[in-house]
Amino acid sequence: MTERHGAFPQTMDIEAGVPLADLPDGATVAGEWRGEKVLVARRGEEVLAVGASCTHLGGPLAKGLVVEDTVRCPWHHACFSLRTGRALEAPAFDSLPRYAVEIRDDRVFLVDEIAPDPGKGLAHGEDRIVIVGGGAAGFAAADQLRREGYAGAVVILSEDADPPYDRTMLSKAFLQGGKSADALDIATEGGLEGVDVRLATRVSAIDTAAKTVTLADGGALSYAKLLLATGGEPNAPEFPGADHEAVRLLRSLRDAEGIVSRLSDGARVVIMGASFIGMEAAAALTKRGLAVTVVAPQDKPMAGVFGEAFSDMLRALHEENGVTFRLGRTIEGYENGEAVLDDGARLPADLVLVGIGVRPRTALAEAAGLEVENGVVVDATMRTSAEDVYAAGDIAAFPDPVGGERIRVEHWVVAQRLGQTAALAMMGRVAAYDDPPFFWTKQYDLSVRYVGHAKGFDRVEIEGDPSARDALARFIVDGETRAVATAGRDAAALEESEAMRRG
Repeated sequence: MTERHGAFPQTMDIEAGVPLADLPDGATVAGEWRGEKVLVARRGEEVLAVGASCTHLGGPLAKGLVVEDTVRCPWHHACFSLRTGRALEAPAFDSLPRYAVEIRDDRVFLVDEIAPDPGKGLAHGEDRIVIVGGGAAGFAAADQLRREGYAGAVVILSEDADPPYDRTMLSKAFLQGGKSADALDIATEGGLEGVDVRLATRVSAIDTAAKTVTLADGGALSYAKLLLATGGEPNAPEFPGADHEAVRLLRSLRDAEGIVSRLSDGARVVIMGASFIGMEAAAALTKRGLAVTVVAPQDKPMAGVFGEAFSDMLRALHEENGVTFRLGRTIEGYENGEAVLDDGARLPADLVLVGIGVRPRTALAEAAGLEVENGVVVDATMRTSAEDVYAAGDIAAFPDPVGGERIRVEHWVVAQRLGQTAALAMMGRVAAYDDPPFFWTKQYDLSVRYVGHAKGFDRVEIEGDPSARDALARFIVDGETRAVATAGRDAAALEESEAMRRG
């Protein structure tokens, strides 16, 4: 049974008790108890109460989707148990507060906060899981192993110099100046407690027969299971002057810090690329008060992902905020503080921010003899062609749970959930990945959410009015809806995702 609550959530004075008559089976109410936001739900004769704010970024769970004994956040689709408060699916990892409930005189009262459902920690036995990569998939896998009580040791080998952080914020709040580096930490509440995290550590080779990884410094580690989560490498420009310090890629926290260090008042920024990184960075830097020009070869930004109607909506939003577009153009060089376009135009640029996509980092997998075809080929449990070797995140080519074909998705929540799936599989729990891919982009105050996967589509069906930023787009392939994008309709995005999940 599926229930949606939230377009007009029922709010009550929970301190005074909630009448049972106002809480039929399947219903939820939201309110405050001792100054905390609380969500109360009835499942048959049982009444459950948990915190009402998502532990990822504080999304209002009262506006989310209740399915059986779970609730999903309307912002980024994190999933929680109503019984235990546990975060069941990324991008949330920390548990919700939960509350003891009493029923007196046909009214529901909260009587106490219950201790959060704890992670079970890690032992340091002989079995060792080695995770290569400390990004979204690697962190999510390690966190899942810890919370599910894996009895062996877990080691993360990360080339990044920084502990796991929220990479999605780099092109948004961090560039804008709204979040510090410390605020991006995702290993909150001991998410890596008991995990051996080795930063600035590069793996040079994998021996699947001996079940060892060799490090660049000459050291080696044996493994019982191995997870490859090496992520993506940003595509670099090749024009003359691309090596100038003013031309910057954006992938890591250090990249973002280097970009911010060049952003003096009045700086002129040219962005190369009109996809996710480019458009989000354009919004962030414009809100920072800078002059921004976007240069891209396509005629409509992001139309290949969202279709023309949503593309026009996003372009109009950017132009309202002062962004200039040079579409159908490419950057051919950088010299004398200017970006030189293919038509000869010269744009003053104190910074050229390059966002032209990434490629999967599959060299280790290929050298180890794993099957690679547009990514490391895995089954629905993230198992590769080599025994006891798994892959997740940007490098994984996995079966699409909606369309069935093999796909590779370069988005944060997908990477995290693939990592969680791999963790369960490495523990011997066969749990196939069955979530429709999900991602979001936030540009200014508009969030566009996308569920499913439609790399190419036959047509787009629009409901609502994209120009009013209140619309839903269906992407049709062979007569079937393969993906849905929404603007201003968060509840609809959740419902569409659940419908896809149920087949």
